[in-house]
Amino acid sequence: MKRTVTHLADGRELIYFDERDDASRDAVDQRDLPPPPPASEMRYDPVLNEWVTIAAHRQTRTFLPPSDQCPLCPSTPQWQSEIPSAEYDVVVFENRFPSFSHRVVPSQGDLLPGLVPTRPAAGRCEVVCFTSDHNASFASLSPGRVRTVVEMWADRTADLNTRDDIEQVFCFENRGEEIGVTLHHPHGQIYAYPFVTPRTRRMLQSARSHSGGNLFADLLAAERADGTRVVALNEHWTAFVPATARWPFEIHLYPHRQVPDIPALSGAERDAFGPLYLEVLRRLDGMFGLPMPYISAWHQAPARVDRDLAYLHLQLFSTRRAPGKLKYLAGSESGMGVFVNDVRPEQAAEMLRGVQL
Repeated sequence: MKRTVTHLADGRELIYFDERDDASRDAVDQRDLPPPPPASEMRYDPVLNEWVTIAAHRQTRTFLPPSDQCPLCPSTPQWQSEIPSAEYDVVVFENRFPSFSHRVVPSQGDLLPGLVPTRPAAGRCEVVCFTSDHNASFASLSPGRVRTVVEMWADRTADLNTRDDIEQVFCFENRGEEIGVTLHHPHGQIYAYPFVTPRTRRMLQSARSHSGGNLFADLLAAERADGTRVVALNEHWTAFVPATARWPFEIHLYPHRQVPDIPALSGAERDAFGPLYLEVLRRLDGMFGLPMPYISAWHQAPARVDRDLAYLHLQLFSTRRAPGKLKYLAGSESGMGVFVNDVRPEQAAEMLRGVQL
């Protein structure tokens, strides 16, 4: 894999990950762009013990443009996009409308002194383009391309984890307008947070309190032994619907070896991930014969704390519970954080296994 670093017209970094060593990346961004926005603002919620980010500039971000004006497609003589080259394999670039950024300006002071500390939202947000094909999807990628994507995730996680202003790296993909996607081109994102996220803190606290072995390893072993909710597996990975699934169709993918993050995966584990993940995505799309909206979220260890407790895994879930019906986070889920699932996890696993590929 060839890695080439360049910059866009406004100074944002762009990185090509090419599958050919002879790939030429000399194209220059010719656009006249304003400077990137300064970092957003973080406000600490003392009631819930977590940070909230205020990123008002994101109100003006690109929203469902026509395909001939897609900012993630390769540039053409008629349209200059975020990627200057006429073609590419995998590309990562700094988000033009970031929630977190290293372009920090001095804070104006705490909003409510003694109660609500206020800080610049330092960190980084990156956009990941999986392919130059606008009409593709992650499920349509080849195993070789998925391997390139895994290498990119490992590269970005390792790099971002070394930065002083970053405490956790989150790689994810949103797919479908039902999820809130504003660009149809197949892409994901990477958020590098200046704090350990509430979800991860809670998970690690549970792992710390668990008696016996590692909590995540014990759950994986129990699901594999039970087998009822296992959807697919190979030598290095198992995909299963968790017994406590919150979403109608939710699948977790675990490597069989405890590792803290994507960079820690071996070459064999990286090779084995793609075929299994592609099978799971195609089973998900085959459920109702139409593309399933989903969120695909990597749970990685924080950069500096509790790495021995963490267990890398991927959480994949869809908001669709039936054809034409979505799962909404209504009163109980949004107001109290108490999920009520409409589909039994055992039934979901059986339905996924029954999809003819």
